[in-house]
Amino acid sequence: MTDYRKLAFELAALTEGERLPLPNLANASALIMGGIQGVNWVGFYLDVGGELVLGPFQGKPACIRIPFGKGVCGTAAAERRTVRVDDVHAFPGHIACDAASNAEIVVPLFSNGAVVGVLDVDSPALGRFDEADQAGLEALARILEAACDFERYAPAK
Repeated sequence: MTDYRKLAFELAALTEGERLPLPNLANASALIMGGIQGVNWVGFYLDVGGELVLGPFQGKPACIRIPFGKGVCGTAAAERRTVRVDDVHAFPGHIACDAASNAEIVVPLFSNGAVVGVLDVDSPALGRFDEADQAGLEALARILEAACDFERYAPAK
């Protein structure tokens, strides 16, 4: 079982005093990848002009651009809610970046009420993510939202 309280403590310490999203998201992806068993990809997609664009991640190379409303990441961003999928192959419109991924959870990131990106975590194990994972990852997302100045350092649109 993942110790999300420990991960939250470590993430808060890593982001303390740093407002730039890029280094915070890079460290967060490494921390989460190392702290959660049974995952094969952890990363972020950021809103650039109404499209999700690949940001810092850990894992195999990934899709670079995902339209809002497409795939699990785009659905989470468009619907402004966490999307947890037990079997990505059964998800309508799933975008397969890594054929080894079977389960996925995507948590939207907000700044001033707007979606600024998503945290995406994949696993080769079907049904890998449960309510505890969702609550833990959402707590980590809230830490990042508070730590990052997304408006000042947003990618050029």
